[in-house]
Amino acid sequence: MDNSMTPSQNHPMLIPDGFPGQRLLVLPRPRAREFLQQPGSTRLVVTDCGYFPKAESHGRRRIAPIQQAIVMACIDGAGWCETEAGRFPVQRGQVMVLPPGQPHAYGADAVDPWTLWWFHAAGPEINIFLQVAGLSGGSPVRRPRDLYPVVSLMSEITRWMERDTTTSSLVAASGAAWHALTLLASERTRADESGALIEHSVEYLRTHIADRVSVPQLAAMATLSSSHFSALFKRQVGYPVLQYQTMLRMGRARELLDVTTSTVSAIAAEVGFPDSFYFARQFKKIHGMTPREYRDQHKG
Repeated sequence: MDNSMTPSQNHPMLIPDGFPGQRLLVLPRPRAREFLQQPGSTRLVVTDCGYFPKAESHGRRRIAPIQQAIVMACIDGAGWCETEAGRFPVQRGQVMVLPPGQPHAYGADAVDPWTLWWFHAAGPEINIFLQVAGLSGGSPVRRPRDLYPVVSLMSEITRWMERDTTTSSLVAASGAAWHALTLLASERTRADESGALIEHSVEYLRTHIADRVSVPQLAAMATLSSSHFSALFKRQVGYPVLQYQTMLRMGRARELLDVTTSTVSAIAAEVGFPDSFYFARQFKKIHGMTPREYRDQHKG
C-alpha cells in the first residue's frame, strides 16, 4: 500500500484503509521478489489483498505509477476510477482492473460507498496478459455475468495470504489470482452497452453454429452499421466475425468426430458446411490433417 495521494474534487480526504471489519494483507517486497525468482512461482505474485466493507472516503490517487495490477470487485455500493482515458463509474456487480505502470485514481462514492474484495499482483508477464485480454486502462471496468466465482477466488487469495508467506501459500494465492484474471478475460464483457451487444452476438453465433449468419445480420441485431459492428467485434473478441464463426464450427466438428460415428458429410452439414469437400479443405487448413485422419488419432 504505497504512494501518496493528493486531494480530489470528489474526496477532499481519500483514505487508503482503516475501515471497521476490514481484512488487509501486505507481502514484504523482498519476499515478493524472492518468490518470483523461484521455480514454479507461476510468474505472478499477489503483493496485497483484502476486503473493505462500506469503505467510506476510501480512495487512492497515484501520479507515480506502481508496478502491480490492481483488481477490485465491487459487491455493494458504488465508486469511480480514473485513468488516462478518463473517468469511469464503478457499480455493484462490476470489477475494476488497473494495469501496472499507469497513473490512476479511484475512490468510493460519497453517498453510497463501495464494499470491495481486492488484490494487487505483480510479475513479468502480467502486463502482456492484460493487453491480450483487453483489460486495459482504456476500458478498466467490466461486469461479469456472474460475479460470485471471481469474488470466491479473491476470498481464497486472502485466506492463503492470511495463512503465511511460505512458498506453498504464495503459489496457491497466485494460482487463484491467475484464475480470477482469466475469468475476467474470458468474459470479454465491458461495462458499457457496446460490450453487452457484442457478447449477445457471440452467444447467438454459439447457439446457431449451423445457420448461415452474415455480418450485416448480426450488425442489424445490434442496431449498428456493419463496419462499426465488425470493428467492435474484433476489438472485444480478438478475431473477425467470420473467423470466430469458423472456430466455433470446427470446435463442434472435432467434438462430433471424437464422440460420434457420424460420417464426415453428416458432421459437415451439422456444423454449417453443406459442401463436405469444402469442409474437409477448411478442416485440413486449420488442423493440418483431414477429418478422417483426425478421427483416427489416439486421444485421451
